[in-house]
Amino acid sequence: MGVAVSSWQLARAVSKAGQLGVVSGTALDTVIARRLQDGDAGGHVRRALAHFPVPALADRVLRKYLRLGGRGPGNPYLPIAKVSQHPLAKSLELSVVANFVEVWLAKEGHDGLVGINFLEKVQLATPSAAYGAMLAGVDYVLMGAGIPAEIPALLTGLAQHETRALDLHVENSTTRYSVEFNPEALTGGGLPPLHRPRFLAIVAAHVLAVYLTREESTRPDGFIIEGPRAGGHNAPPRGRAVLDDDGQPVYGPRDDADLAKVAAVGLPFWVAGGYGTPERVSEALAIGAAGVQVGTLFALAAESGLDETLREQLLRQIDGQGLEIRTDPLASSTGFPFKVATLPGTLSEGTLYEERPRLCDLGYLRVPYERAPGVLGYRCPAEPVATFVRKGGSSEEAAGRKCLCNALTANVGLSQTRRNGYEELPLVTLGTDLDGVNALRAAHPQGWSATEAVAYLESKSR
Repeated sequence: MGVAVSSWQLARAVSKAGQLGVVSGTALDTVIARRLQDGDAGGHVRRALAHFPVPALADRVLRKYLRLGGRGPGNPYLPIAKVSQHPLAKSLELSVVANFVEVWLAKEGHDGLVGINFLEKVQLATPSAAYGAMLAGVDYVLMGAGIPAEIPALLTGLAQHETRALDLHVENSTTRYSVEFNPEALTGGGLPPLHRPRFLAIVAAHVLAVYLTREESTRPDGFIIEGPRAGGHNAPPRGRAVLDDDGQPVYGPRDDADLAKVAAVGLPFWVAGGYGTPERVSEALAIGAAGVQVGTLFALAAESGLDETLREQLLRQIDGQGLEIRTDPLASSTGFPFKVATLPGTLSEGTLYEERPRLCDLGYLRVPYERAPGVLGYRCPAEPVATFVRKGGSSEEAAGRKCLCNALTANVGLSQTRRNGYEELPLVTLGTDLDGVNALRAAHPQGWSATEAVAYLESKSR
């Protein structure tokens, strides 16, 4: 659900209702730094930081970012360093602390299960982010948008505070590159071993599930099989790319995973993308799934991190003329199709997209490329076109790309204000399955809680 829509409040509510509540792990360093600069309403971040096992790290983050009373109108958020192969110590500290905070808050006051979701495409941030979540006792790690073959070994090593490295996907590389993370260099060592969370790989095809189970080092603890109706990033259609008359990628039978072959792998699996009703939950259980993963119902729940004004606007549009959700093949700089809700006042409007100055100041989706043997550069198709081309990209690849990093951050009320007064606009993502949303809207016209959404999904299986 993008950046912080699956908030600690939402994950906590779902977990307390007896299910696996999952927080979004994307860009949590930015999210926590901005919450602190907005004054940390309710003192939640500070409450979590009081439990961080290395107080000096938590204190440095607080001194840097906390602004009691907030930033003041029109003041930009402080910038943070972009993720890179060789990050500064302060960047690693913020990443570790931020992921600890979100998971700790989601787990506070109950013994339910809590997971965290990462994007494989954001490789540079993964080791430190995973370690921070593990310091807070995260129960599950989920990862999609790529082939997460190295994550099981990463989690095993981090549980013992071992130095670990992830191979990087580097464009035009002539040698091997990796990002390394040394937990003890950051914390000073002396911490007891951590709980090793279970790992669920998010895949779209049974062939990838089979591939990941071939070696012990790459074998996950289970799978989430995600179809093309799911929100956020989708796997590209298999075979030759074909667009319909509206410019959306065409999915066919080949894009539906063979769930019988997934079941034959022998690991538990959950299905996602179009399973947001009790009837579909029952169908999933009947074919051998352990359960379902649902996003859209909860993105529109009261505890969602989605900005309240946006949430109400989405619900009003669903009630009225209906909400159009497009699979945009260009929006994401990852090259993966991305679900975009067509909503006035967001970057889904062509004129607003064209008016936005192109820049890349958060940089989570930047791609490493080889400038010279042994030397990396970073580029993003959503950055200024001339800059991207100068770095070896093409203007064709840059066409239509949207800055998801800034837009998804704006979705949760943390939009950056530029010094010229421009405020970053949101870009909302939801899945195309709205049957459950319509049912809950009818039953709860004033809105629903995460607990009510869980009860609705469980209603046929009780």
